[in-house]
Amino acid sequence: MHSYNVFRSTLPDGLCCAVPEERSVPAFVTGPHWCFDGRVEGSDVPLGFDRDAAATGVRFNGFYLFASFRRETVEH
Repeated sequence: MHSYNVFRSTLPDGLCCAVPEERSVPAFVTGPHWCFDGRVEGSDVPLGFDRDAAATGVRFNGFYLFASFRRETVEH
């Protein structure tokens, strides 16, 4: 089981890039529209993250792109 560093697009597209800790970060993630968004390890994963798809994406690309969904909190 891999631990991933997750980078999030700062644009409203919801795109995220997960990179295994032992891999190099892809060059596009170092651009101005990306920020570090934390780590994924164990069963604590963001909405939209799929471990099987991540393993396949990393095998072919070295990283995993996915759409992140954030839970909105309702204020009363």
